[in-house]
Amino acid sequence: MEANTGTAPHEPSVGTVSPQRALATEAVHAGRDDLAEMGLHAPPIDLSTTYPSRDSRAEAARIDAFAADGVVDEGPPVYGRLGNPTVARFETALAKLEGTESAVAFASGMAALTAVLLMRGAARMRHVVAVRPLYGCSDHLLTAGLVGTEVTWVDPDGIAGAIRPETGLVMVETPANPTLAELDLAEVARACGTVPLLADNTFATPVLQRPAESGARLVLHSATKYLGGHGDVLGGVVACDEEFARGLRQVRFATGGVLHPLAGYLLLRGLSTLPVRVRAASATAAELARRLADDPRIDRVHYPRLGGAMVAFEVHGDPHEVIARVRLITPAVSLGSVDSLIQHPASISHRVVDAEDRRSSGVGDRLLRMSCGLEDVEDLWHDLDRALGPARDAATGAEPVAETLSAPPAGARHGRRGAARGRTAAAS
Repeated sequence: MEANTGTAPHEPSVGTVSPQRALATEAVHAGRDDLAEMGLHAPPIDLSTTYPSRDSRAEAARIDAFAADGVVDEGPPVYGRLGNPTVARFETALAKLEGTESAVAFASGMAALTAVLLMRGAARMRHVVAVRPLYGCSDHLLTAGLVGTEVTWVDPDGIAGAIRPETGLVMVETPANPTLAELDLAEVARACGTVPLLADNTFATPVLQRPAESGARLVLHSATKYLGGHGDVLGGVVACDEEFARGLRQVRFATGGVLHPLAGYLLLRGLSTLPVRVRAASATAAELARRLADDPRIDRVHYPRLGGAMVAFEVHGDPHEVIARVRLITPAVSLGSVDSLIQHPASISHRVVDAEDRRSSGVGDRLLRMSCGLEDVEDLWHDLDRALGPARDAATGAEPVAETLSAPPAGARHGRRGAARGRTAAAS
């Protein structure tokens, strides 16, 4: 249990990026800098739901201050919904990795996005401009107007023209889920003008890009994915400036979408290996993308120029058969785990999106999305190769005698235009 000492873990999750420390170093040490002084090595877990105090007048003053502007002082929390020292450690660390003043954690990525929309709605800024594709549930939340939002869907070059006086947010995801399409965040930020830009950075993580450096005011993560990294914790987080963070804390307190302390502990632990995991899995994804691009059973491969551990591909055959045939790769929704996952977006993650909207944004019925883990690339390729089944003769449609496909020459690179007889799409 963490003692109520009033030290750094109980302060607001505000952090400045140290120019002296590299990302890998920050991932290991951010949120843990005070441990040696406390005589600890591993971060403690504070599971308290309430925090005793005999000074009720002081407690009332602190609650009044929080209600007024969302400021959290250095003392222990009054109640677990107001704040938690273990969760604050994760928030501090993530803010440093993303290069923002603050971060506010929630029970899930969708809870985090909901809080942003509620905060803007409370300011009578309910209109959202968004670019597809987004994660399917994000798309659904905006389109269905479940929290009072109105959305205008645009291509990237239509952002500026779609902004209205009541526009409270521009939302993008790059690389996008599941097509891995990429946007120039600096250009998007310029098109937003004074309207806050929210960039979903779940796929890239701060290892590959830091949207705040390109002008995004809010950086969203489904922390369930790469930040946790082991498929055993749900969470969401928004990295942002302190002014926005104060409003998000007030929404979190009022709605109760808090991150559990144990989840905060697991997410902080996940950050320590984030750079190593992302870089290793990205190397595997790039190699699998290269092989898939040269495979006659594949119509098109999507792999971002930014890199990353996600690869999407469109098959000539039945994608559902591929899902049924994998044995090493796990056929499941979600991504970012140490083990590789594969899913059919049109059936699962983007099922809630209108079929026509889904297809027009590139989420076709033959598209498969794979999250590469830390397994050996040859083992993954063997499983994927077998699951894809034998190639069909282009003229007759007949299946030849099954054979094991050999990998393309090691010198070939995926993602260059013209690679794999023009079937590769380096998503942009």
